[in-house]
Amino acid sequence: MSIFHSLNTSASALTAQRLRMDVISSNMANIETTRGKMVNGEWQPYRRKAVSFQPMEGRFSSMLQAAMGTRDRGAAGYGVTVSRIQEDTETPFKLVYDPSHPDANEEGYVQMPNVDPLREMIDLMSATRSYEANVTVLNANKAMLMKALEIGK
Repeated sequence: MSIFHSLNTSASALTAQRLRMDVISSNMANIETTRGKMVNGEWQPYRRKAVSFQPMEGRFSSMLQAAMGTRDRGAAGYGVTVSRIQEDTETPFKLVYDPSHPDANEEGYVQMPNVDPLREMIDLMSATRSYEANVTVLNANKAMLMKALEIGK
């Protein structure tokens, strides 16, 4: 195991959580976007996006290191990566009555994005706390490495 292994693990988590916060910000910014994407010649509202994570275990470099014996096969946690950013197709669009809106249907209802600001704020708080926890782990690892370097003095 490399001396920088724990730093790399924390760095991958920081990168993933930062991307998660960016996607949440995009959801909040498009909370009233009624023309998000063209489908079959008609505009659809913006769809909420969500980030999926997966462990870095399946990466080629991890498998190569395990095969060469340069990595402990029983060690846990090699970092995290974003597997995909997917649209939320399960939550329906909200219908809002606004006959003066240019995207209103015949009955006067407008399809609004399926973004719930409360849910997004909870996700943002969770991502922020995860980011802060990983910064704490990174700083603790850095402090341990500095102490290890002082032993040699």
